[in-house]
Amino acid sequence: MYMREMDRRRFLAAMGACGLGALAPAAVLAGQEALYLAARKRGQQYQAVVLDAHGRDHLVVPMPDRGHSFAIDAARGRAVAFGRQPGFFAVAFAFDGKGPPKAMAAESGRHFFGHGVFSPDGKLMIATENDYEAGKGVLGLYDASEGGGYRRIGEFDSGGVGPHEVVLLPDGQTLCVANGGILTHPDYGKLALNAHDMHPSLAYIDLHTGDLLEQVALAPQFNRLSIRHMTVDAAGAVWFGCQHTGPAAERPPLVGRHRRGANPDLFAGPPDVLRGMDNYVGSVACDASGTRIATSSPVGNCIVFWDASSGACLGRTSFHDGCGVAPRKDGGFLASNGGGALVAIAWPSGAVPLEHRDRVPVPVTIKPRQTGLSWDNHMRRII
Repeated sequence: MYMREMDRRRFLAAMGACGLGALAPAAVLAGQEALYLAARKRGQQYQAVVLDAHGRDHLVVPMPDRGHSFAIDAARGRAVAFGRQPGFFAVAFAFDGKGPPKAMAAESGRHFFGHGVFSPDGKLMIATENDYEAGKGVLGLYDASEGGGYRRIGEFDSGGVGPHEVVLLPDGQTLCVANGGILTHPDYGKLALNAHDMHPSLAYIDLHTGDLLEQVALAPQFNRLSIRHMTVDAAGAVWFGCQHTGPAAERPPLVGRHRRGANPDLFAGPPDVLRGMDNYVGSVACDASGTRIATSSPVGNCIVFWDASSGACLGRTSFHDGCGVAPRKDGGFLASNGGGALVAIAWPSGAVPLEHRDRVPVPVTIKPRQTGLSWDNHMRRII
């Protein structure tokens, strides 16, 4: 029996037992300080958290199981937290804590992949989902308008298999989907059912019609390079991070950039950096300027930085089990790890490529490792 059949009364009771923090609406709307969203496990409780750049909780929303990432509607002060793949639940809530969180169950025959976006007008929430009986990826469409109650009203084809993250491009009408290419079924967890027949791709989809506008595949030799996470830089290019599912001895490039109408660029960085990422990128983020990219590798215990214009590797910093990464308001990044730690990474002025290792950014601890607390894979800045 899957989480889609969860006992809603038990879920609501769990939320009441955990309690909700308070956040003044003015703090969200005025944008006086940076605020972030992250999922975590504290003790035996799973939570979605609104926190500030100092690691202070502003709102805590209980969840029935492990969370992953979010769809964020910053203009209207709300978000949807998704369960980790295969996720059969999502939780919608307001940043200010007003009103009870709303539990959502995945449609029958579908599960969430852990990511989503809102349309610019806030009337639609789009989630990446698995139609696991048909073996194809879909985008679930939910009525997020006032009174809509997040009712599922339809779906679009994702253009591939295993759609993981979806982002909205700056034009406000084009979705980009990372089709990871891995066929899975919840009966078998995350087991790849098509390990030797993967076709990862980026699919550009019209938000209003579901039309496939453009699709970009990696070269055949990279078919086992699952595209998972994305961010958009200041020039509107899509940066993506991959996880290699082939032999561990292989070291394909894990980071890429795509500009519409062109072939994708793949960036390996120096050999020791590529080797250090250990075939796994867990999260991708762009700094506040849109000119620097951070790619985290919790498997490789490091975060690697890239120049958005040239694709040059700018540096690497060690961070044990670090995965969540998001832009700081004043530049650099905030990062989290599985040990409950939070660090700030301030970029030095005039940073230069990795060969000059004295210029590699050093994390500054905001919250040290905490026993019984684990941050999940993603951190998202909301203001």
